[in-house]
Amino acid sequence: MASRGGLTWLMIIVILCNAFAAAAGLALFALAIWVAVDGYKLYPISGVSGKDDIFAGAWIAIFTGFAYFCTCIFGIYAARKQRRSLMLAYLIIMFIIFIFECASCITAATNRDYLVGNSNVVKKQMLQYYAEDSTKGREITKTWNKVMQDVECCGTDSPLDWVEYNSTFRQLYGTTYPWPLNCCKRLSSFEVADSQGCIIGQTSTMFTRGCFTHIESVLSRYTWAVSWYGFSVQMFVFFMLLIAMVYFTQLG
Repeated sequence: MASRGGLTWLMIIVILCNAFAAAAGLALFALAIWVAVDGYKLYPISGVSGKDDIFAGAWIAIFTGFAYFCTCIFGIYAARKQRRSLMLAYLIIMFIIFIFECASCITAATNRDYLVGNSNVVKKQMLQYYAEDSTKGREITKTWNKVMQDVECCGTDSPLDWVEYNSTFRQLYGTTYPWPLNCCKRLSSFEVADSQGCIIGQTSTMFTRGCFTHIESVLSRYTWAVSWYGFSVQMFVFFMLLIAMVYFTQLG
């Protein structure tokens, strides 16, 4: 057993580490809520493909972030009381939360690689579902319309996506509209500025860059919030638990 003075200093270290971990857990909780709320409204792009693990990871992180906060507060109490039973309960609960948060980090990171490893997955989905009269079709159409107007882009890689590949949109509109009118620039009243110019492909009347860069950026931000920040919290918690276990073994 450590000396009384040594045990006191070890207790102080455990308390300070738990205080920092509680704040980190609360930050993880807030970031995960930000991802789950999906302010950029890109969930349908991942949800329709069945690869919505970034958002599943966010929901897990909401639980683990708040659980870390509550358990770290309990850990401060357990360390202050210097009771082995309380510290043992704290260590067991933290280990369970640690496992769940590992699942959240891995889930979000692997899903991000699937969606934005290249543009083909997003492009195939867009061509298949845009303008389709189905639940998935309406979700994807609404999402792409919003992205193309808000970000001022057209298609996944470029407007040529709508021309070079077969799509539901092309089957419905043929050559009447080579690309959706949401690719066209608008007036302040949201009316199409020059529909005829846009239809024939005048670059001054339409958006010429693809939307994939924006989609990749948003999904990467979501992944950073859930996975990489979560991983940094995990690393700190891992070393904190090692210190807490040493403290536990020194208690009488």
